[in-house]
Amino acid sequence: MKKIKILFNQLYEFALKNDICNKDYSTFVEITQYKDRNPNKHTRTKFTKEEVAKVWTMKEDKYYQIILMLLYNGTRISEFLDLKKENVHLEEQYFDVIDSKTENGIRKVPIADKLLPYYKDWYNSCHDCEYLLHTEDGKRFLYLNYYDSYWTPLVEQIGIDRTPHYTRHTCISMLSEAGVQDTTIKKIVGHSGAMTLTEKVYTHLDMQVLVDAINKTLENEDSVTANTKSA
Repeated sequence: MKKIKILFNQLYEFALKNDICNKDYSTFVEITQYKDRNPNKHTRTKFTKEEVAKVWTMKEDKYYQIILMLLYNGTRISEFLDLKKENVHLEEQYFDVIDSKTENGIRKVPIADKLLPYYKDWYNSCHDCEYLLHTEDGKRFLYLNYYDSYWTPLVEQIGIDRTPHYTRHTCISMLSEAGVQDTTIKKIVGHSGAMTLTEKVYTHLDMQVLVDAINKTLENEDSVTANTKSA
């Protein structure tokens, strides 16, 4: 409904500029009365620790590895699927997000030590591929293709009901629970509107600081996974 109202606004703006009409009726459209009434709306919560542990039990599967990579890099799914190999720096242990929905989204994202082998495997799995993540025939993943053909069957197989967007919220939560400073979290996940002027201008975080921060989220992973296996 919000998108439809924006379209109405744009149509009337165009119509007024071109003398098609003399009044903007889109200003009278009010949608706030319908807030929180969408039965299909997803409440964006995080993966539980037990659910994260379930994904880890499938770590030998390269497609589950994508889910783990998302859980520990905090990117939006579109940012990760659009990541080109030329923007992945394996030696320095980070990758560049060069196209994002927000200004703060343009950033360097650290790669956790434990996840680095997965990035290397995907990077080297197809020498002619432009994108880090790709289909079996070397083509870029489109979101709907990835969601319908890969993500959904994978999470259903291990009894998890989450969309890819939950991974970002999970990463933020894990960073916070690990005691990582807010400024560092903002740098990693590229929060829109979250950075203060001081943080933007005067904070120069070394990449190793970001890598160390994301590594903290993995310190308790082994014990949680072990408990899940024994259960």
